[in-house]
Amino acid sequence: MVFAHDTEAALVAAVALANSAEEPDTLVSTEQVGEFIAEQGYTGRFDGDRAELDELRELRPVLRRLLTSDRDEAVGLVNELLREAGALPQLVRHGAMDWHLHAVEDERPFATRIVVETAMAMIDVIRADEMSRLGVCADDDCGGLVLDLSRNRSRRFCSTACGNRAAVAAYRARQSG
Repeated sequence: MVFAHDTEAALVAAVALANSAEEPDTLVSTEQVGEFIAEQGYTGRFDGDRAELDELRELRPVLRRLLTSDRDEAVGLVNELLREAGALPQLVRHGAMDWHLHAVEDERPFATRIVVETAMAMIDVIRADEMSRLGVCADDDCGGLVLDLSRNRSRRFCSTACGNRAAVAAYRARQSG
């Protein structure tokens, strides 16, 4: 494990949310918000309405900018996001999760909680000087974000589909060359 469990979970969720904007857009209905919440294991307040969906859709480019920025730019973005949200970090324990950080109350809007959790996770990334763990998919036809939590820093593609597509293209190039 590269980072604490809550840091990894927040980064995985942020990358998934940012990547939902890639074609085909996978966050267009309130039902898909519910699926995202279940897949990422979020707790706390969920409104399940169009306003919440719209807030999440508006958050995607903010997360993309944060996750693809250089280290110094990320610091400024993290500080701004935490300040705007009125974040106050506190240790909490709930469900199956042992002590971890929350910086806003569970009653705050879902989009606010995501942005704060992502900003808090990025603090660990920045302090550990691990910005290279975040990048853009190596598939030239894809703009998806990649979170590389592998020990040998070998992850280059955002999904198995992109990795397979690149492998097939490389194979075909070798066969015709």
